[in-house]
Amino acid sequence: MMQGAEVRVGIDVGCRQHRVAIGDAAGRVLEEFDLPHTAAGFAEFFLRVERQAAQQQAAAVVVAMEGLNGWARPLDQQIQQRGWQLLNVNNLKLARFKEIFPGPAKSDAIDARKMLELLALRVHVPVARAVLQEVPAHPVINDQLRRLTRRRRQLVWEKGRVLTRLLADLQAVSPGLVTITGQVDNRWFLQFLTCRRDLRQLARLRPQSVRQIRGVGRHYATVITQWQPTAAFGPEVEWVAPMIHADAQRVLALLNQIDALEEQIAALATESALAQRIDSIPGFGLVCSAELAGELGTLARFASEASLALYVGMAQLDNSSGQRVGSKPARQVNTRAKAALMIAVDRHRKQVAASQAFYEKKRAAGKTHNQAIRALGRHLIRVLWAMLSHDRDYELREPTARSDEAA
Repeated sequence: MMQGAEVRVGIDVGCRQHRVAIGDAAGRVLEEFDLPHTAAGFAEFFLRVERQAAQQQAAAVVVAMEGLNGWARPLDQQIQQRGWQLLNVNNLKLARFKEIFPGPAKSDAIDARKMLELLALRVHVPVARAVLQEVPAHPVINDQLRRLTRRRRQLVWEKGRVLTRLLADLQAVSPGLVTITGQVDNRWFLQFLTCRRDLRQLARLRPQSVRQIRGVGRHYATVITQWQPTAAFGPEVEWVAPMIHADAQRVLALLNQIDALEEQIAALATESALAQRIDSIPGFGLVCSAELAGELGTLARFASEASLALYVGMAQLDNSSGQRVGSKPARQVNTRAKAALMIAVDRHRKQVAASQAFYEKKRAAGKTHNQAIRALGRHLIRVLWAMLSHDRDYELREPTARSDEAA
């Protein structure tokens, strides 16, 4: 495409409406308006941009916007469907850009015009190129995996919060009741808690009624009947018992929703080439692989394996000055991808002897568990990059002895 043969659009994204600035290749602002986050607003947006493109006889439309996969949805997807080039604005780097080229004030209209300035400077100024990140098209299946795995993680977080509250209430009302289970989120224990609304009735259940509770077999029935004669309840049980009952029901519902999501994720992951490739690494598993595939989308987003390592939180930034040598964590890290990768790498090193040896070497050097896992994760990112670049699955090779040792 020839330089200048384009219409440029800057969008400052809000929760209910967005500010739009349309400019030409010479840097002039052609039109500014507020875009309501409605179907009618989107239709008006595309109509205005296409009208300006026709008047300028532009060969292409380039759109810069913040809030990708956030409040910008579904406008960002519709822009890509039109075949327009979409650039994501890095908010942290945009703030640095505005420090270098300060504006008179801070408003949505000024930010939208700043994006037009970035689009004009991106060819010549490195800092402008760093702020704008092209959003390449990627398989729809990975979009679906991203939404489903994010939903699953939200439910897991909610389950953790409810379990913490449930455990605190049980400890306050009936400490001995907690001791009959190793994990409060055991389904049989939750079924036991919810079989009666009044917690005190659990101490009076007949053995036949106990055995009828779903998930309670002979062993757990014995544990419950041994607890019953020693059961004691605090004075708060009158009004806290209904809270415990409600929280136990909520945890059961969350467990069922998480299981259903994991089945759906596993089925979709078999259709994602990226998820299948990642899953070939021992220990990663379909859920972690699907979460990574959803968050990465496509390898085309990253310029190098170092860029990928920074994105998933497996690399540090150089922070040296003079005689001091140091590093600092990157701020632009996908925390969901990092969490999934930390879990996957920890499982991986338990299944691969070479990785376990690498981990133990780092621990012997004084690294903490998480530091050793990140070091191993950094190495696996190099392996993953090579796998995805050459369309190859993970290969577990046995170390070969040196020729001088074999002689």
